[in-house]
Amino acid sequence: MTALVEVRFKGNRKAYFTWEGEDALTAGQSVIVSVDRGQDLGTVGAFGEAAAQKCGVGCSGCSLGRAPAPVGSVMQCATTEDTHLAGELRKAEDDVRRTVMERAAVHHLSMKISDAEWQWDRKKLTIYFTAEQRVDFRALVRDLASLFRTRIELRQIGARDEAKRLSGVGRCGREYCCSSWLPELRPVSLALAKDQRLSLNPSQISGGCGRLLCCLRYEHEFYVTSRKRFPKEGKYLTTRRGQERVQAVDIFRERVLLRGADGTSRTVSLHELKQEMAETPTAPAPKTAAPPSQLVTFDEGPLGVSTEDAVRSLTPGPRPPKRRRRRGRRGGRGRPPVERPRDDSTDGSDGENTKS
Repeated sequence: MTALVEVRFKGNRKAYFTWEGEDALTAGQSVIVSVDRGQDLGTVGAFGEAAAQKCGVGCSGCSLGRAPAPVGSVMQCATTEDTHLAGELRKAEDDVRRTVMERAAVHHLSMKISDAEWQWDRKKLTIYFTAEQRVDFRALVRDLASLFRTRIELRQIGARDEAKRLSGVGRCGREYCCSSWLPELRPVSLALAKDQRLSLNPSQISGGCGRLLCCLRYEHEFYVTSRKRFPKEGKYLTTRRGQERVQAVDIFRERVLLRGADGTSRTVSLHELKQEMAETPTAPAPKTAAPPSQLVTFDEGPLGVSTEDAVRSLTPGPRPPKRRRRRGRRGGRGRPPVERPRDDSTDGSDGENTKS
């Protein structure tokens, strides 16, 4: 009978395989699985129906989860010697990571080497790194392949994926949620902190990875649901004291801070506020003028239009002549013309020329 098995590897990496054996596998048992171009050793996370109920992101199991597609099969259970060999490979990975860092510095690559992972049969070496931008590491891959004599795979990951692989202790004093129990890294936006009225200081709402805390999503649905019972901040309400504006709400103590037109403030419970609004009659809405019972028409006289009037209205009239601006004889545009002195001794004048 074929059963589905969830197998976990180093760095919270997991995959699904099939098991053809008759004996059931237990959680935490080491097995050897067939992977692309070789074999690898991992630990059983779930077996049978429990693994089939998990969806692709790996939740704790539900009836709505779809069975994930297996990527290979479980070949056999690992022996003590196989487990010892895997432990020796894990110890050698620290030296591999330091060697890769040195070779990356020689090639002048701006990349941070996060982790290195050997495949159990030593036919593949996966290097995980982070970088601010895309890195051309083709020369580095050739250098590492000639150095380790195996297949090299460089995989770029994000800051949150790096924290998930390396693990650590958060500001709450416990292990990172993404490394311990959180199956999926969902996006976290600044709007979640605003809805919870938290401080927008990055040092207070950021985790060890430098990104927003994953736990901001845990209580967000509670905040959204609770605020629907309260009036919106900035809204004007009609109470016993008249028109009052909602200044703030306290969803935990169920209190509302109101500010009146005279500038005085008061704090009332949500239950008392609803009673005041129910007892206080609301101002009637202004009445609009009723439409006339009959359609009123106006006599504008005869509307007959002759053919000559229609042609005259459609024919464009003559355009007015363009008015040109006069420029002065000297200087640029807009300067007044320069007047020359009049000479009275020119021909055609009525006067006589005299000499002194």
